[in-house]
Amino acid sequence: MTVGVAVKERILELCRERKISVNKLCTISGVTQSTVNNIVSGRNSSVTVATLKKLCDGLDITIEEFFCSSLFRGLEQEIR
Repeated sequence: MTVGVAVKERILELCRERKISVNKLCTISGVTQSTVNNIVSGRNSSVTVATLKKLCDGLDITIEEFFCSSLFRGLEQEIR
């Protein structure tokens, strides 16, 4: 799994846990719907730290909590 896929899956997982839609996450985090839709659709696999921080703020978690998931263990090496 790549980092981009893991980030996408983690965002969707956190939305499911909190019973909110991706659109609701956009509203509460202040990140544009097009940005988040590009992330969760896989069109954008490189999320900036600033965007991720806003999403975490909207989810009321820290960045550390975001990455504290088995999704981020054993990621593929992205530099070949």
